Amino acid sequence: MIIEASELIVNKDGSIYHLGLLPSDIADTIILVGDPGRVKLISSFFSKTEVQKQNREFITHTGIYKGKRITAMSTGIGTDNLDIVVNELDALVNIDLKKRQIRKSKKSLNLIRLGTSGALQEDIPVHTFLISEMACGFDGLLNFYEDREKISDKEIEKAFLKHTGWNRLLATPYFVQPDKKLFRKFKNCTPGITISAPGFFGPQGRVVRLGIVDPEINKKISDFRYKGKKITNYEMECSALYGLSGLLGHKALTICTIIANRLRKEYSKGYKERVKEMVEMTLETIKS
Repeated sequence: MIIEASELIVNKDGSIYHLGLLPSDIADTIILVGDPGRVKLISSFFSKTEVQKQNREFITHTGIYKGKRITAMSTGIGTDNLDIVVNELDALVNIDLKKRQIRKSKKSLNLIRLGTSGALQEDIPVHTFLISEMACGFDGLLNFYEDREKISDKEIEKAFLKHTGWNRLLATPYFVQPDKKLFRKFKNCTPGITISAPGFFGPQGRVVRLGIVDPEINKKISDFRYKGKKITNYEMECSALYGLSGLLGHKALTICTIIANRLRKEYSKGYKERVKEMVEMTLETIKS
């Protein structure tokens, strides 16, 4: 099957459209960050940087950390950007961009997202490294893809919809998991269920000038329990990363530094040093 030019856009130099990358530009292990400024932070640990490219908010540095080739890439904010990033990374390794055909032999990438997040449980201190053992997507992105049901946890979804009295005008939440092997490598992080919201204000229960349809939503989320597990934090990308990676056969994981506790109304102004520690911890964990 030939993939038409309108469905997968390739630039004149052979690079993929949004990321501006060639297949040789990326490593098999890719650290994803929302903030473009954090790419330079990650590559500052490299002994050698081989690739430095940028298109729009997508900055990519590929280099060597203690003998291992690693790519650092910024995604920008939101699951819509992750839709671009994961699909185009997959195309770089699993589609022949010249022939515009899917390769018979598939490659699986390690996609590790490092972010910042707000806690939804009072007992989670600011500066905690929180690892997402499951992601709940408020964004609705995965609902557009075939086979969504095969990789999502329908039982916890059903329990969550009932517990919250979910508004029928909102996208149906979906629950997806990371790669278990990657997850087990990070032993010094606090596990929890992460919500990916399609916005920073109303979708995360913030009220500034506009009211929200369910003023009790954050309390309902914090009170929710399922088989001993609870929802621990908000961010804006994890569900798309887990969902698309699961469908495409890539290994995904998200770790966030908690920089705010929404219930205690706490915010860390000095979190950047802790984020740097998270980066170094991640590089050390994945180097072998």
